[in-house]
Amino acid sequence: MRGKVGLVIGLGVGYVLGTRAGRQRYEQIKTGAQKVWNLDPVQEQVSKAKDLAASSAMKLPRVAWDAVAKVAKTAANQGSTPGEKLDATIDTTKESVRDIKKAATD
Repeated sequence: MRGKVGLVIGLGVGYVLGTRAGRQRYEQIKTGAQKVWNLDPVQEQVSKAKDLAASSAMKLPRVAWDAVAKVAKTAANQGSTPGEKLDATIDTTKESVRDIKKAATD
């Protein structure tokens, strides 16, 4: 019984001392990371990334919507047989995928 109580007390003391030391190291790492994050070169790159994301995000929904409309129109209007309609729709879909990929990389 004494061994179990001693073990529990030892674990408790170790935990308290370890968490204090761990917390101090965590705060040191956090402070260092914040210093790096706030450097001008880092913030310039963050700004560039935000601008790129915003400009790309504005292009893609419009291009994707246009592609969906184009495929739907093709499926409804092209060809006289179901096979011809399917072939026209597949071709239009491939073109639309290329358009979306191009918009994503521009």
